[in-house]
Amino acid sequence: MSSQPNSYTDSNSQYTGGAMPIPQNQPEQHHHQQHSAAAGADTGYRRAEDPARQSLLNVRAEVAKAVVGQDPTVTGMLIALLCGGHVLLEGVPGVAKTLLVRALSKALSLDTKRVQFTPDLMPGDVTGSLVYDSHSFEFTFREGPVFTNIMLADEINRTPPKTQASLLEAMEERQVSVDGVSRPLPVPFIVAATQNPVEYEGTYPLPEAQLDRFLLKLTMPLPGRTEEIEVIRRHANGFDPKDLPAAGVRPVAGASDLSTAQAAVAQVAVAPELLGYIVDIVRATRSAPSFQLGVSPRGATALLNTAKAWAWLSGRTFVTPDDVKALSLPCLRHRVGLRPEAQMDGIHVDDVLGSILASVPVPR
Repeated sequence: MSSQPNSYTDSNSQYTGGAMPIPQNQPEQHHHQQHSAAAGADTGYRRAEDPARQSLLNVRAEVAKAVVGQDPTVTGMLIALLCGGHVLLEGVPGVAKTLLVRALSKALSLDTKRVQFTPDLMPGDVTGSLVYDSHSFEFTFREGPVFTNIMLADEINRTPPKTQASLLEAMEERQVSVDGVSRPLPVPFIVAATQNPVEYEGTYPLPEAQLDRFLLKLTMPLPGRTEEIEVIRRHANGFDPKDLPAAGVRPVAGASDLSTAQAAVAQVAVAPELLGYIVDIVRATRSAPSFQLGVSPRGATALLNTAKAWAWLSGRTFVTPDDVKALSLPCLRHRVGLRPEAQMDGIHVDDVLGSILASVPVPR
């Protein structure tokens, strides 16, 4: 689904319909502080030197050594890791989707594996399978590439539904079942799946049930002129995308930082008025004339969790309406379906969601 820019201004930056705004190291004061149930005499902001938060924010600087101009997408990936959710990356070939995931994994000291999804890929090629050992005369389990921290499922819509479905248990249950035995996946574990937004010949569109398993859908746009000049300048100076250490990318955070951050995100306060605001947005998608499919309660929960993660990354201990707005498009755009007549009229999903956000009353 293509998107058109819709701008919203939050306390730190402007969101223009791509991934989401970028958190700054020093949060500004915000006029919605009264929505924090936990603020009390405190301002509601965490100390800027919060080690876990600072480590995760430093990840962006490390990834930027290899990838130019995709900070919002990196932020989206961090939010997904904080929420334990999966990401659907949409962008034309050549915008550094694979490089971004590799650089992010390097900066976070996490393992990553890439699977090229093709029409002949079998479920066992992803999850692993039983292999006969001629020495022990027994069948042993050989782990598939899903046994990693960040699995890059490249062009996931190019493989048949049977292989696509092999990821469902891994995505939902964090385990793989083979021959009646369930095997847990590493922690953390997320799937970063890519798909081409313009080429549909020979593809198998993901069904709604599987799309709903993705926490966020992030769009990776083509770089601007200045950014593209920087890309080719780096290559002219010898940049090798396969050699991240040579580019200066180093580990600045790890699984322990993510675990600490996840515990902190769970403590972020959400006022009752904001719970109602999230539900009103979701319910509005179900009655929108242009949509034949609205957002499910799972989508409302996803919007809540991602808004909490974004608030924590922004240095606050409470969620504001701007946090909800900032995450609404990447969190909801893949959970709705346009009516055929709306598609024929050239209406875009992000346009409809933008109208909904503009019409739903904001808590004061």
